[in-house]
Amino acid sequence: MEKCNQPDKITDNVVVSMMYTLKVDGEILDSCEENDPLLYLHGHENIIPGLERELAGLSIGATKNVIVKPQDGYGEFKPDAFKEIPRSEFPQDFPLEIGVELEFDEEDEENEENEPYFGTIVAVDEALVRVDLNHPLSGKDLNFDVKIVDLRYPTEDELCHGHVHLDEHYEGEDFGEEDCE
Repeated sequence: MEKCNQPDKITDNVVVSMMYTLKVDGEILDSCEENDPLLYLHGHENIIPGLERELAGLSIGATKNVIVKPQDGYGEFKPDAFKEIPRSEFPQDFPLEIGVELEFDEEDEENEENEPYFGTIVAVDEALVRVDLNHPLSGKDLNFDVKIVDLRYPTEDELCHGHVHLDEHYEGEDFGEEDCE
């Protein structure tokens, strides 16, 4: 039974609730099967573009396997996206170990908007720490199995902010359509 004022398919400005499993190279990397569904506001770049594009038009209960190529996911692997940082720039008690993730917030030519960005330590020697600035999934095909479990209209605040607010209670409120009779 369709709820009052519930969208019937995924379009821009619809809150989508979906279950998903993400596999890369045949290995499960992420899944919400044991947790709550993922909620996002469609058309507002809340999820990777290749997945969002493939979900448009689906209805509640629909399932789909989506393969997202690197250019529509986390980008191609960039062999020059590494940074070498003098070991002396780190606090003495900092865990300089391979696999440790770092957050950077400095402004440079490639980061004009001063957005934080991340990197992963890939090598450490006596003088330098080498950091890979590629996203861990760059250059990878992403294989998503999704099931759409619910659709709803966003609240005014969600629409204004461009993302879902998980703490808002929206049941019984009218967002975007005429009252059901």
